[in-house]
This record gives sequence, structure tokens and C-alpha cells, in this order.
Amino acid sequence: MTLLKPTAAQIDAVLTGGRPICAFLHDLDALNRHARGIAGSLPPRVELFYAVKANNDSRILGTLAPHVAGFEVASSGEILKVREAVGADARIIMGGPARTREDIELVLAQGVERLHVESLHALRLVNAVAMQAGAVLPILLRVNLAGPVPGATLTMGGAATQFGIAQPDIPEALKLLRDCPALRFEGFHFHTVSNNRDAAGHAALCAMELGLARSWATEHGLDLAVVNLGGGWGVDYGDPDWRFDVDGFARAFAPHVGEDIRLQFECGRILTAYHAAYVCEILDLKFVHGRTFALLRGGTHHFRLPSSWGHNHPFLILPRDAWPHPWPRPECRDINLTLAGELCTPKDVLACNVPVERARIGDLACFLMAGAYGWDISHHDFLCHPHPQHVYLGAYEHANPPVFSTGSTSFS
Repeated sequence: MTLLKPTAAQIDAVLTGGRPICAFLHDLDALNRHARGIAGSLPPRVELFYAVKANNDSRILGTLAPHVAGFEVASSGEILKVREAVGADARIIMGGPARTREDIELVLAQGVERLHVESLHALRLVNAVAMQAGAVLPILLRVNLAGPVPGATLTMGGAATQFGIAQPDIPEALKLLRDCPALRFEGFHFHTVSNNRDAAGHAALCAMELGLARSWATEHGLDLAVVNLGGGWGVDYGDPDWRFDVDGFARAFAPHVGEDIRLQFECGRILTAYHAAYVCEILDLKFVHGRTFALLRGGTHHFRLPSSWGHNHPFLILPRDAWPHPWPRPECRDINLTLAGELCTPKDVLACNVPVERARIGDLACFLMAGAYGWDISHHDFLCHPHPQHVYLGAYEHANPPVFSTGSTSFS
């Protein structure tokens, strides 16, 4: 698996405008190869959906479309984004903890394949809207396991969270479904943990969830057609060269796959994280009360992931020789450096006290693994700074819709 690591010369070759550099770079060729490889690792009758929340860029969606079974969305806006980027034939499934009447009406109007329902009230609301429309809507019941569950970066189930129907309440939900003629029960949805780096443990968790779904089907006389086992295949921002063992996960899980049920995963981060970089020019260097700061043309308003997760995001300092000013160029050497953005808040930090050999004003800070939960989760217009450029590298094109590259340089 490749990792986008551009050089300063490559960045200067594709970025224009004469302003201090601030950009997301996306390697579509590498993303194409990576998605094809992951999808090809899964056993038959196992479908891989892309979780649009990780990165909803239309060129990313178009690049992934040939390799995934469809797209998992969590909002009406994401439904429309997929339809615009990929087309009317794209398969869409929808989940999320808070649904409105308008959401459900759009689900019906846009031909969403299936809705994952997360509460008893939502069951009643979805049924009422579908009945009014004269439709029958396929659904899964999302389960919040009783726990405990294996550890991961984020836990959505097995604990007191806002997600899903608590496991002890599943019999009540199944009973309620008998009074919902506009809903067609097809199975269960489990999305219990996110960013699990233990492939064998995650396979065991998924096997346990699948076994639970089968036991419920037997106990309640259900026709179980689909089990969605969520995402959660991890990345390690502390070690950019580490990879989740997709092949090992698939081998461990394969014995639990049968001919009776269609199995689905909905992954985001593992597909898109590695093939984008966020690049910021160093505008200033400051030594304040015992700490050295590099101030960037950019920050958490573009790339909120490090702040939201509280980690030092992996980066490279890319040297650039040009210096346009008549005064000496400030620099620091063999120092613990904090990379801070341009916002008027001390929370605007992307990496804190990280050893660097050398950094100068005008050099570039290149944040790796920036393709998931970066731009999409950020508060873009706080202080109204300019947005970053978005540059798409490589020659890969997908016929529906076209994916155009703004640069011909391959960084793979």
C-alpha cells in the first residue's frame, strides 16, 4: 500500500497562484489501486460500501465507485452528493442516529436501497412517512450491543452512547415491526467500534455479531437477508507505515460467511486516509516561554482531525531554498517544534513538541494521511481565512462521472 509523500519540488510544480502554499493533494491513481485491492480481498457474498462521511469529495467518490458495492450515507446532503457525483444507479444505504421526516421522504424519492433504523420512535416515524408515500421501505435495525466490546479509538456500541437500539430492547423493536406494514425488515446493523487496529480481534467481533443476528432470526422466526457489520478497520496515525491486515481479517472471517445471508461492511478511513496530504507553508517561527512554534498558512479550520483526536499528526518538513527577503532567513535546528495554525485560539495545533532537525520560514509542513476526516469535519469559515487549494494528481479517470486531474505528476 502506497502513502502519498510529495517533495517540495513536486508540490511547487502543481500549485499556482503565488500566495503562501496551503493545499490538499489527492493521489487518485493510488486511491484507485488501493480500493481495488481491498475490495478484492473480501470473500464472495461480502459487499464493501464506502462511508461517505470520511471524505465526500466528488472526485474521491467517482474514483471509488468502480470498486465498492455502493455508498453508506448519514444525511440527506450525502445522498444528494452521491447522486450528483456518481449517478442515479449508485447503490446507497443510510444510517445515523437522528432522522427527520424530510430525510425519509428523500430516502424514498432518491431510491435509497435500505435505511438503518436506530430507535423505536424512528421505526414509527419511518413507517408513517412510508405509508403516506404508498411505499414499502427495506430496513435494518441498528444494534447497540450490551458489551463489553474490544477497545478501539472510538466506541459506538457496547456502552452508553446515542447510537442504535440497546440490545435488551431488540425484542420490543421486533414486536413493534409487526405493526409497521410500510417497513420490510431485512436484518441487523452493527457498527460497534471505529478504527480498530486488531484485525483478528475485529474478525472475532464481527463473527460474534453475525452469530447473534442468526440466533435472533431463529428465535423470532425472522427472514434474515442482510447483516451489516459496519466499518472500523483501523489506521495508525502514530505509524504511517503500519497497515490493517485486510487479508488476515478476511481469512479469519471467511469461515463465518454462508450462502444464506448477504454481508456488508461500510468502511471509510481505511480507503481514503493514505492517499492525500495537507501541505502548509511556514509563515513564522517563534520562541515563546521555552517552546518553539512554527506558524502555518492553514490549521485546524482546514484539518481538524489532529485536534479532535488529540494526537500529533504525522508530518514532514519539506525544505524550499527560495527566500525573497533582504533580511536573514529565520530557522531552527534540532528542536522540539509545535506546528500551530493561523487561528486566534491556542487550540489550533496540529502537532506539539515534535523533534525536527531543521525548519525555516518558507519551508513546507506536509501532513500525511490527510484523506479522511480532515477537511470534511473542519470549521472552514472560522475567521474567514482563505480555503486551501484541492489538487488531484494522476491520470486515473472514471467514465461516470469524469474524474479530471489538475496535475500530471504521479507521487506514488
